[in-house]
Amino acid sequence: MKNLLNKLVPALVVGSLFAACQKKFDESTYAPKLNIGGYTSSDEIATSNLVAYWSFDNTLTESKSTTAGTSTGSGFGGGLKGSAATFSGNSYIVSNTPTVLQGLKSFTVTMWVKANQNTVGIAGLMDIANTNSFWGNMTVFFENGGSADVAKLKIHVNNNGADGWLGNYDLNKIWGVWTHIAVSYDAATSTFRVYSNGSKIATQVQAGFGNLVFQNATKMSFGTVQFQTTPSLTTNHGKETWADYLNGSLDEVRVYNIALSDNDITSLMKLEGKGK
Repeated sequence: MKNLLNKLVPALVVGSLFAACQKKFDESTYAPKLNIGGYTSSDEIATSNLVAYWSFDNTLTESKSTTAGTSTGSGFGGGLKGSAATFSGNSYIVSNTPTVLQGLKSFTVTMWVKANQNTVGIAGLMDIANTNSFWGNMTVFFENGGSADVAKLKIHVNNNGADGWLGNYDLNKIWGVWTHIAVSYDAATSTFRVYSNGSKIATQVQAGFGNLVFQNATKMSFGTVQFQTTPSLTTNHGKETWADYLNGSLDEVRVYNIALSDNDITSLMKLEGKGK
């Protein structure tokens, strides 16, 4: 019996040590790596063409140029990723326009918005101002005429004094939920494309538009259109009763200097939606 115990004890000790050294099985290490449209992160998409990015993660500073925005009544709250810029009442953000945006020829603008229905007037999301004109150089907003179930998305783009209008586009069941909006313009084909939650909802050729030429584009705003700020961002006009302010949140605003492909926009939306 003593000889048997002498043999068993070392074996038990070795077995215990072996078990202690074994890693706990981690199922996630065997799961396939996330891959959406050929990307594992939103930051991998057109990296060299991303020319402006507002994360609104408790900051109003644009990360590429370090241009700081100024808040009038806006704040920060829960975002799609981290925090988001929040707006209520007559609140908005004003910033100098990063130089690279003033010289855009083609572009893609993407953003997440979580808005309540605009019942008073148009609600501006983002506006690259034209300080000597009624409308800005690039204005993305919810138009009047929506309902409890439908938002009316509209976009205006100025090209050296010529107006390009996109919309109205019906966005269904978006009030109060995070919604991804994207607009692209390809100067080589004079083609605009508009997307909602990664799906293309419109293609429009603006014949002869070519390379964009923004005018007097030194200021921009988030949460309202250029003539609703105090003072107005344009010397051409002041506040209108049919215009209002965004009641909701903006997050993850990105501007590229090319027209992204359908795949890239869909992939960006899905990756950001997963927090990547």
